[in-house]
Amino acid sequence: MNRAERIFHLHRLLQGRRPPSLADLMERLEVSRATVKRDLEYMRDFMQAPIEYDAQANGYRYTQDAPAFELPGLWFNESELLALLTMEQLLEDVQPGLLAPTLGPLKGRIRELLASGGHQPDTVRRRIHIQPLAQRGSRGESFQAVAAATLDEHPVEIEYHGRARDAASCRVVHPQRLLYYRDNWYLIAWCEQARDLRTFALERIRSVQPVESAYRTIDEAILDAHTGDAFGIFTGPAQEWAVLRFTPEHARWVADEIWHPEQIGEYEGDAYRLRIPYADPTELVQEILRHGPGVEVLAPADLRQRVADDLARASQQYTQSN
Repeated sequence: MNRAERIFHLHRLLQGRRPPSLADLMERLEVSRATVKRDLEYMRDFMQAPIEYDAQANGYRYTQDAPAFELPGLWFNESELLALLTMEQLLEDVQPGLLAPTLGPLKGRIRELLASGGHQPDTVRRRIHIQPLAQRGSRGESFQAVAAATLDEHPVEIEYHGRARDAASCRVVHPQRLLYYRDNWYLIAWCEQARDLRTFALERIRSVQPVESAYRTIDEAILDAHTGDAFGIFTGPAQEWAVLRFTPEHARWVADEIWHPEQIGEYEGDAYRLRIPYADPTELVQEILRHGPGVEVLAPADLRQRVADDLARASQQYTQSN
């Protein structure tokens, strides 16, 4: 546990009827003698905690004649704060309905947790914002039907209008997972038409109808590989490794970013070389173009050529407009 958690437990132990000994504290907190000593000193020096050693009881306690001591607000780490604020934001977006009696107490509990950090929830929301990135609207009816089919392991027929071909198609799919990626929902499903796993954007599903047929279950390891082996939402086993070199100005940003769990990055002087596994280059090209002249594709040759062609076409648009 981190220091904030240890201090919280220390506070509870020091409030007990029997002053805990140093050995008791070491055992309860599962830390060394030196760590307990440092935490006690930290509480005395920085939190003004009236801690004293009771020689008769061979333990530590709060001074009995001192005013009742309470811990100052303990703040959250970044993952805890993000989780609480994200949950609250998502719950605020839920329209009143059948879940209102259940969600109401849950919202209240989240507000209590935020307040436990020593700040009022309204202040936290005003001072700390979560900004969605390129969030697209979704169809509530389709989402509910797809989510139910995924959890119930039931095949469905969907009408899907894909962006790549700008055409609608009907297909029977076996929902395996719902994926929330970059503030948008996707369905990972076995497609009978393609005879393979496919990824569908939820907002592009126009209709959902249940199908009375046997459900096909895909192994968890295969699903993990489908969604995690390569860069971006265009999933599947990685086929290539992109080698990118960023200028010193862009390296200062990219070196701190995680594009993929298996990426390999290293500095070459002030420049930064990054290797990324990918299958479909579509989203990777978009990410590369975002850096403009701040990045060069070193390999593979076909990815380098594709980026060069896109940059040339973009340059032509500006040349023609003049």
